[in-house]
Amino acid sequence: MKKFFTVIGGMGSLATESYIHLLNERTPTKKDQDYLDYILVNHSTVPDRTAHILDHSKPSFLPPLTEDIKQQSLLKPEFMVIICNTAHYYYKELQAATDIPIIHMPHMAISVMKKKYPKAKRIGLIATKGTIADHVYENEIKDAGFEYSLGDQAVQDEVESLIYDDIKIKGQMNAPKYFHILKTMHDKFDCDVIVLGCTELSFAQEKAPDHPYNVIDGQGVIVDKSIEFGEKIRRGEKIDFTKIY
Repeated sequence: MKKFFTVIGGMGSLATESYIHLLNERTPTKKDQDYLDYILVNHSTVPDRTAHILDHSKPSFLPPLTEDIKQQSLLKPEFMVIICNTAHYYYKELQAATDIPIIHMPHMAISVMKKKYPKAKRIGLIATKGTIADHVYENEIKDAGFEYSLGDQAVQDEVESLIYDDIKIKGQMNAPKYFHILKTMHDKFDCDVIVLGCTELSFAQEKAPDHPYNVIDGQGVIVDKSIEFGEKIRRGEKIDFTKIY
């Protein structure tokens, strides 16, 4: 197979399934051959990203992801995407392991947010404790020139419960809990836009999109960019990945 890309997923598998579903659903097609060519690596046994970020004595997710990147590089995909926001903690190390461009999901998401909501004043960020601790989204939001809010401990506890208790453990979506988080960030913390900094939250957004709040879904953004880049590659167009943000 030529002119394809690689998806590094499995963190978690439901979030990756959501990405693949949206990728196929949003790709303009009239026949089987119109869908994009890609390889999915659903590496579900990668150690928990948040646990390692908060306590480096816990198993690191860098070695298995580096192995995935190196294995896939031998197949020569045009680019790769990592379907886990928290895994971007080691983005520099992972990109250094290959010459194949790896799309930086948080950077891409905030770049799109800046274009879509240029007049927004305060941005809310909801994510795992690991993503909050590594400041990857926080720094992107600040660099884009926006104020931001992380909510409070009650919001973080509710976000963690939705991600882990409902989606990761039970495999279920809890729409009332998701809507309550968005409402709290909007009403209590004056957030014009809320960034979903976890792919499980992207899964929640896919399953329950009918709400009045402005959200930027990192995974949704990377779906659209995967389609854009995948179609350009199929047409034989060259992409300067240093200028995509």
